[in-house]
Amino acid sequence: MADRFIELAALAALAADAARREILPRFRRVGVEFKQDGSPVTEADRAAEQAIKHVLREGDPGAAILGEEFGAEGDTRAGAAWVIDPIDGTIGFSRGLPLFSTIIARLEDGVPVLGLIDLPGVGERTIGWKGGGVRRNGTPVRCSQATDLSQALVAHGDLFCFRNCDELPAFERMVREVRIVRGYTDAFGHAQVAAGGIDAMVDLDLNPWDAAATQVLIPEAGGRCVTIEYPERHKLGLVFGAPALVDRLVGFLAHR
Repeated sequence: MADRFIELAALAALAADAARREILPRFRRVGVEFKQDGSPVTEADRAAEQAIKHVLREGDPGAAILGEEFGAEGDTRAGAAWVIDPIDGTIGFSRGLPLFSTIIARLEDGVPVLGLIDLPGVGERTIGWKGGGVRRNGTPVRCSQATDLSQALVAHGDLFCFRNCDELPAFERMVREVRIVRGYTDAFGHAQVAAGGIDAMVDLDLNPWDAAATQVLIPEAGGRCVTIEYPERHKLGLVFGAPALVDRLVGFLAHR
């Protein structure tokens, strides 16, 4: 089992390398377009997704693939599947901010078993798998074990995502009760929680490709990850990080 995950992790790393080769030459050199839902997309998003898929098809031809830009190939709910977001944080990427990421997750029967968050702009790659722990650039990392919410560093996603999910009161309560609340959005924030730099995070209005890697990385790093479903929006929310803090923060949400 361990050898199999090591091989899958190596394949995911090759796919992330291929994505970097498409993304970095375009960073601060590419224009932005907008999809029908109003979210931004660039040529780099599309090229990186195609590069990732090429590597995964070559190395794991029987697995389904779900990508943000080009949709699903095969059934990602059963058997082996890869879920990918070529550039998470396209808003920042399109504005020349280096905190964007590439997310690659392996699912088995719909359950995440391996996750990778690559931060090409800052040279960090976080990867972990079921039973294997989590490493950042090869060094083992662990989630915070903080217990005092009033003294914690808590990150959050965009404010409009709280509003979209009718959870604005949860954000307002977090600001009142937590001394240090910062908007380290997207998978950049997720990776920092996995490594313990951020104590906990609340991130709402997510798609499956936003959430899958984090759902396996955080428990493997010794933290807790709670998934909140918003079926009317076909979206997910995640509350994750130090277990004691997650227990408190989940209680802030109306949908739990």
